[in-house]
Amino acid sequence: MGVYKIVFGVFLLVLIQLVTRPSSGVAMGSRKRGSVFRRHRVWDPIIRSPVDDPDAEAEENQGTRWAVLVAGSKGFENYRHQSDICHAYQILKRGGLKDENIVVFMYDDIANNKLNPRPGVVINRPDGDDVYVGVPKDYTGKHVNSENLFAVLLGDKSAVKGGSGKVVNSSSNDRIFIYYADHGGPGILGMPENPYLYAKDFIEVLKKKHASRTYKEMVIYVEACESGSIFEGIMPKDLSIYVTTASNAEESSYATYCPGTNPPPPENFPCLGDLYSVAWMEDSESHNLKRETIIQQYVKVKERTSNHHTFDSGSHVIEYGNKSIHAEKLYLYQGFDPATENLPSNQIDIHLRMDVVNQRSADLFFMWDRYNKMEDGSVEKRELLKQIIDTMLHRIHLDGSMEIIGAFLFGPEKSSPILNHVRQHGSPIVDDWECLKSSVRIFETHCGSLSQYGMKHMRAFANICNNRVSREAMEDASKAACSGRDLGQWDPTKRGFSA
Repeated sequence: MGVYKIVFGVFLLVLIQLVTRPSSGVAMGSRKRGSVFRRHRVWDPIIRSPVDDPDAEAEENQGTRWAVLVAGSKGFENYRHQSDICHAYQILKRGGLKDENIVVFMYDDIANNKLNPRPGVVINRPDGDDVYVGVPKDYTGKHVNSENLFAVLLGDKSAVKGGSGKVVNSSSNDRIFIYYADHGGPGILGMPENPYLYAKDFIEVLKKKHASRTYKEMVIYVEACESGSIFEGIMPKDLSIYVTTASNAEESSYATYCPGTNPPPPENFPCLGDLYSVAWMEDSESHNLKRETIIQQYVKVKERTSNHHTFDSGSHVIEYGNKSIHAEKLYLYQGFDPATENLPSNQIDIHLRMDVVNQRSADLFFMWDRYNKMEDGSVEKRELLKQIIDTMLHRIHLDGSMEIIGAFLFGPEKSSPILNHVRQHGSPIVDDWECLKSSVRIFETHCGSLSQYGMKHMRAFANICNNRVSREAMEDASKAACSGRDLGQWDPTKRGFSA
């Protein structure tokens, strides 16, 4: 009987070695990106049936992953926003999301732009691969607008105008990931086709989506200046939605990989990415998202976006909504790339402080870089200088007009404190959102388009409404500030009103 026990013991040891030995020709930990082989797990003494595998059970019960990616700008100087969106698409695609479940909004005017040093190619980091390849062109050009975005989120095909017609046709067991990148201001997010996206309208769409019971949970990442103001004081906690923003309600977000900075982009490129966006995407690519949680990514992105707590060149990443969601694994929203299986869940990397450029200055930053490289006396150089001067003069005009309006309404001593007042934490920037829109339209009628730079004055318009200034008084003040001015290219009847 003892002999049988010995023989059985030897047989069991041999069996264990066979089970735990890697397949021939596939070394443990040496699997290349895109390989169809998976590494062998360390032997587990517990015999599991397929239904006992936590990953398999989660996959079976998770429903469909949906994603909506939005670049809210246009123009080669705003290259980074579409670059961010294209990079996000590549991450999701490698993660297993299907094109039929990824809706992309991008103006699509940078890849084949005459200024692009690499025609047909888009990169998101100095040494990066082409992220433009394969990206769906669901909504491009004039079809990148707030109305279409809201219709897509609600799954309302009948309300979509133009584009592919693809919508988020989700069900109650599905998860949705939304990522937006562009300029912003207090209470608004930019869109390449006016009007802008207003916080109150966006939150109302999210409420309707929740009421329709057509998703299980949702995660939203927002890259924009003052992006926290989109959710501050108005984002409910009971919608099963978790949000992080690149900045709080009062500060700019930052562009990175810009000309003349460290690390720089290749020659003749504008800023390639945004600090918050680069932080979350490079984090996702360097970790196993079946192990990394949303809160782990939040903490790491928060650290990197602060530029290691140098907030004069970094911003405060903020979270809103249902924070219980942040304990979940990232792959439930971004998918899982098999090439990352051996990567850690969230290994702490040490990043050097990154040079950045204020979002609102990045366009001029690029134009001056181009100007300095042009041939002296050339027609192109003179034309670009005129464009730079016109842009700077319009900014000076916007700032000066707001000062005059403030003095007209509140007096010169009270004007600045009232217009720049920041409400108590947890309060929305304005109580009457229709008043806010009306004030913007009145201003633009007399003083010209706000443009992406003028978004910063939205807090002033909000405070004018919070102080219950009448429509008539706002009209008189705007006329006083801008009467007789030739609006030229900044005429809102040509460019569209921001509200």
